[in-house]
Amino acid sequence: MKNILIIGASSGIGLELARILKEKNKIYALSRSRGELPESENIKWKAYDVLNDDMDTDFLPDHIDGLVYCPGSINLKPFRGIKVADVMSEFELNALGAFKVIQAVLPKLKKSASASVVLFSTVAVRQGMPYHSSIGMAKGAVEGMTRSLAAEFAPSIRVNAVAPSLTDTPLATRLLSSDERRDSSAQRHPLKRLGTPADIASMAKFLLSDEASWITGQIMAVDGGMSALKI
Repeated sequence: MKNILIIGASSGIGLELARILKEKNKIYALSRSRGELPESENIKWKAYDVLNDDMDTDFLPDHIDGLVYCPGSINLKPFRGIKVADVMSEFELNALGAFKVIQAVLPKLKKSASASVVLFSTVAVRQGMPYHSSIGMAKGAVEGMTRSLAAEFAPSIRVNAVAPSLTDTPLATRLLSSDERRDSSAQRHPLKRLGTPADIASMAKFLLSDEASWITGQIMAVDGGMSALKI
């Protein structure tokens, strides 16, 4: 049984990942609220706000085998309307938050026989999209950190990132607020549907597993074909 730390496990992808991992792993879940995180002897939850709280590693076991950083944002604005404070806010949550957590937990990751870190980017880094400049900058930093840490931590700790397209989570509620918007978003993808939390969590689960033991420094596109196909 592995010890898996999930930051942002109360909803969306983090919640789905906790659900699918809890039967065979010990989950340590940190989020601002418990949300819909199920009660289970294999889930230990603690309140944590990555923007305001210091990381309490005493809550964690001696070693951590997997770390997943799920907090993110979707703030789409025309470039002319973006303020410096908006950019800093996106960077702080998406990139700096992940940096702080990894640095705090690194000693426990090093004690694992085979540790894996999974971060989250976005399809908008690889494929330029209008109104995505601030989140593209923040997630571009995540991708750079992913590759840099994969090189620095090899061979004992693997570091990868998942780059989804628009996924049907609470974070995307504003963008999917009507049937027309949902259908329009789905039709932009070659596979003609939106991503689900299970689609993305399944990739994260794989990257945490021993089956992915020869994979590091990769940005895994789980985006309905958006970044690779034009049809």
